[in-house]
Amino acid sequence: MNPSRVLVIGSYNHDHVWTSEALPAPGATRLGSYAHGPGGKGFNQAVACARSGAYAIFLTSLGNDAAAAFARTLATGEGIELRDEIHGQLPSGSAGIFVDGEGRNVIVVAPGANAALTPSFVSAQAEAFASAKAVLAQLEVAPEAVLRALQLGREHGATTLLNPAPANAATSDALLAAADILTPNETEFSALLERHHEVIIEADSVAQQPDADLHALCRILGDATCIITLGAHGVFVSHAEAAHRGDAAAFYRIGAEPVQAIDTTGAGDAFNGALAAALALRPNAAFIEAVRYANRYAALSTERPGAALAMPFAAELDLAD
Repeated sequence: MNPSRVLVIGSYNHDHVWTSEALPAPGATRLGSYAHGPGGKGFNQAVACARSGAYAIFLTSLGNDAAAAFARTLATGEGIELRDEIHGQLPSGSAGIFVDGEGRNVIVVAPGANAALTPSFVSAQAEAFASAKAVLAQLEVAPEAVLRALQLGREHGATTLLNPAPANAATSDALLAAADILTPNETEFSALLERHHEVIIEADSVAQQPDADLHALCRILGDATCIITLGAHGVFVSHAEAAHRGDAAAFYRIGAEPVQAIDTTGAGDAFNGALAAALALRPNAAFIEAVRYANRYAALSTERPGAALAMPFAAELDLAD
């Protein structure tokens, strides 16, 4: 049995991607190009885990359609152990992604079967949780199923990671409390503060906050280590005072890696999958080392188009040293 197992619970979406030099204004039409392929935050993160060298188990919900068959074929090719709950009355998830000439994107997701993932299906996978070193979740599937997955991870001694995305997804105090590590971006961080504590901070201003102030805001959210991904501004890490996870400092920043970004779709998923894999593969290393790896991995993913299939392999990072 592979000791570096990561269990990812989340969405599979079939992505439809339109690229144009600029995103159209409301009511406008622009010419561009089209491509399609696999995506969904859960699947993206599972691919990043697998390509980083961990053994990835992926729990998801699919329809009974061509997209589901495609997902199974892809998972097999990536060495991912896919466990799916079938909802034949629903389509598999899909996403419309629009990318501009600078690699920025806007995304609309139609959850389909993802929204029907049940806690009972998650509970039935108990033996997979028993062998996992890390459990990674996002919020493109039913929140009740995510909560059950994080609880099972905790019960079996795994490190639990919650990527609270998308920003408008429902979250509860119980869900946040079940996570050892939270990984919001600026928009998601702002939404969590407002939703749970009525603290208002503009997403665009998060990266400019002094480190001590940002640390204090992170600590409002509870005892979890909080990693805010800040895009071109890198990442900010905040630990609870009682647990620095092997780091010397309670809070710190790591700058962005220099890259020629052409498509940022899936960069956050790349970070999360790589982070979970690094924690599973090197459990005794200082936490900052896993964050540095994930930061570099995510940056490299933006230098190629697409989402799941844009995820780098660990050897690519080694060659870049």
